[in-house]
Amino acid sequence: MKAVRVVGPSKLEVVDIPQPDPGDDALIRVHRTGVCGTDVKVFKDQIPGPRPLVMGHEMVGTVVEPGSRGLVAAGTRVLIDPATACGFCDLCRRDLRHLCRNGGLLGRDSDGVFAEFVVAPEEKLHVIPDGVSDAAASVLQVLGTCVHAQRAVSVFPTDTVTVIGLGVAGLLHVQLLAARGIHRLIGITRSQWKLDLAGEFGAAATATSAGAEQVVADLSEGRGADLVVEAAGVEETLALALELVGTGGEVLVYGTLTGGDQGLPYYNLYHKELTLYNPRAATPTDYDAGIDLAATGRLHLEKLVTHTVGVDQADMAFEAVQDSSSLKVVIDFDD
Repeated sequence: MKAVRVVGPSKLEVVDIPQPDPGDDALIRVHRTGVCGTDVKVFKDQIPGPRPLVMGHEMVGTVVEPGSRGLVAAGTRVLIDPATACGFCDLCRRDLRHLCRNGGLLGRDSDGVFAEFVVAPEEKLHVIPDGVSDAAASVLQVLGTCVHAQRAVSVFPTDTVTVIGLGVAGLLHVQLLAARGIHRLIGITRSQWKLDLAGEFGAAATATSAGAEQVVADLSEGRGADLVVEAAGVEETLALALELVGTGGEVLVYGTLTGGDQGLPYYNLYHKELTLYNPRAATPTDYDAGIDLAATGRLHLEKLVTHTVGVDQADMAFEAVQDSSSLKVVIDFDD
């Protein structure tokens, strides 16, 4: 079977490797896989791990052989929860398996889903309804993490909410907030076409970083945002979030920040008595909720897929995902 492996810094190969033996697990035929920022970091060797490594953790596929318990029948479309957990540590026993002390992520810490066939424990499979297209299903894993993040905050339709960073996740946050009835919803990014998409998805106003303070002030009557979702993952945008949020407000730090050297407006944390949430990964309930919401047709998931390439052009996928003209980049294993 074909698989996409990283073999060194910025070096990948499309190779034929043996089809895995499922044992007691389910065997899944992969149709489409999504490429995300974590994959880029693995590709560039910014995240250490085993090499060579089959990459990827976002997928949609079909069960070929059910697991030993027969929980998901052959022919069923599924996604795989890509987090691994030991099941025995204190966090697992507190029902926080997504934070497992000994856990990992497929395609980062162990071979992932950039392959024609993969195996997975039956409990890791989430059924995708027929009404959700393969293109839309390519975004469901990311959607699950956004659902998990938004469970941390309580918002009311009259609140002013700002989303900073309008990539795939940021635009999903806009759609989820719009579905929660938020009317004073603001999207912030540099790209005009992404601002236009945010407006289409329910944002009442949009702005670049330079104009964000005035737009937030106008919609909030000078009070600042009740909630700011930071979805870019850089220190500069977190600093902007702390500036835009109002006194007593909340900041949802969805973007993964790993460092910075510009400094944050720390006094705002004290002066405004802010609450920061920093969610990680997703739980099975989050994935199921995202899938259920996608099945209602209320979310515009297909519009987030901007590039699709065949497996033999996997290198082009990694070029595309780093281009500002892209949102979700997908590798099609059926092509």
